[in-house]
Amino acid sequence: MSGHNKWSQIKHKKDITDAKKSKIFSKLVRFISVEAKLSGGKDSPGLRSAIEKAKKVNMPKDIIEKAVKKASEPGAHMDSIAYEAYGPGGVGIIIETLTDSKNRTAQDIKHILVANGSSLAGIGSVTWAFMKEKTPEGLIWKPTTFVSAEDSDLELLEKLVDDLEENDDVQDVYTNAE
Repeated sequence: MSGHNKWSQIKHKKDITDAKKSKIFSKLVRFISVEAKLSGGKDSPGLRSAIEKAKKVNMPKDIIEKAVKKASEPGAHMDSIAYEAYGPGGVGIIIETLTDSKNRTAQDIKHILVANGSSLAGIGSVTWAFMKEKTPEGLIWKPTTFVSAEDSDLELLEKLVDDLEENDDVQDVYTNAE
């Protein structure tokens, strides 16, 4: 009966939680890097907000400091890009990313969308249905116009959003599904 001892079960659970934590940490490191680059490594409201987000998920202090230091060095460059797409049932989707390679990220997003039966949209074709709103966590997209979707479309949309969030470059995904 191999694989049934207590250590194997603990190890398996730890691997799962470590993978989730790693995914969150890598997204937050990218966010901190962009804010540090924008502020030039100096204290700013955006950088403080990014550091607070990291502290809320118990990110170690040395990782936060390393991200700020690395982003403050010349040559480090991260871009914040928002992609617009139409999902199942005509639902509008805004995908916010942070990346060091625009071409790679664009192709990854396009591949995920096509694999899930969706399509990339042109600039401004989805943002008209959203409004940027300031919250304590930062700026977020709030839908102003909603699209009612069937249950089957909502299931497909949920799978699409999960696939998008698995990508390391994707920071947030917003939809206007009802």
